[in-house]
Amino acid sequence: MTATDTPVRELAYGAAFTETLRQIMAEDHDVFVAGEDVGAAGGVFGSFTGLQREFGDMRVVDTPISEQAIVGLGTGAAVSGLRPVVDLMFMDFVLVAMDQIVNQAAKLKYMFGGNTSLPMTITTNAGAGLSAAAQHSQSLEALLCHIPGLKVVMPSNAHDVKGLLTASIRDDNPVVFIKHKRLLGQKGYCPEDLFEIPLGSASITRPGTDVTLVTYGRMVGESLKAASVLAGEDIEVEVIDLRTLQPLDTETIVASVQRTNHCVVVHEAVRFGGLGAEIAAHIQEQAFDYLDAPVGRVGAPFSPVPFTPALESEYVPDAARIASDIRAAVARQR
Repeated sequence: MTATDTPVRELAYGAAFTETLRQIMAEDHDVFVAGEDVGAAGGVFGSFTGLQREFGDMRVVDTPISEQAIVGLGTGAAVSGLRPVVDLMFMDFVLVAMDQIVNQAAKLKYMFGGNTSLPMTITTNAGAGLSAAAQHSQSLEALLCHIPGLKVVMPSNAHDVKGLLTASIRDDNPVVFIKHKRLLGQKGYCPEDLFEIPLGSASITRPGTDVTLVTYGRMVGESLKAASVLAGEDIEVEVIDLRTLQPLDTETIVASVQRTNHCVVVHEAVRFGGLGAEIAAHIQEQAFDYLDAPVGRVGAPFSPVPFTPALESEYVPDAARIASDIRAAVARQR
């Protein structure tokens, strides 16, 4: 079933996540949820509200405060034939479970010669904007994209939350599904029924002829605002929402750059060593002859995320900064 076959209405980003889990748990009894406070409390951001009442505490499991144990539980359950959805409250806490994620979950199919599957989805919440300070506000997706065996997903809207989460849970490989905390209340159009968006498929959210802007997550909204401003200056920006970060849809990116001859990559994560550098390298390898200027990169400064709202707002890229960098990219040619 595709998204166009089903009734569509407006739904919040976070509500789309909860609804999708509820529907897929009703459909597939091998799916269960485990994590800190996912049961009685419904999760730190309410993402699992009502699921334990509906499915019981054997399928929505409150765990001890141990990220390694949570991912270890999910890995064991997945290789035994179940489809666990394990939650790590904040993306920063993924670091506590990196041995289980990197050396166990990601490598298990390889270690067994491809004779097993590991259908586990790790959900977490990333990003700044809530004054949650340096240990609860990071965007660490580039670390996860570096690990062979993992798939990494980061939706920007309610529609994509539903389609990508459904695909993630049904996938036979470990998938890290990253929500952005600032998007949880943002409403958008979302089908009622389950549907899948293929992992590794980017979306052109705004067509344009002058500059390709590649982004994902919360920065999609800021990029679209910047594109609207620049349209008034006769600069037409094509905005690509990656949706899936690993595997990366380089085909869509390269085809766009071949049309526009310019590219700027935007992410909330620290600019140095971020996903933007990898994307720029792919463009240099596959579309160098089409470029009229170097690939631009917009990201956070090389600093921990500040606590104070004033500094935090300066830290996170916004539409004004994105528009400024696009103007600079175009001006290098003109």
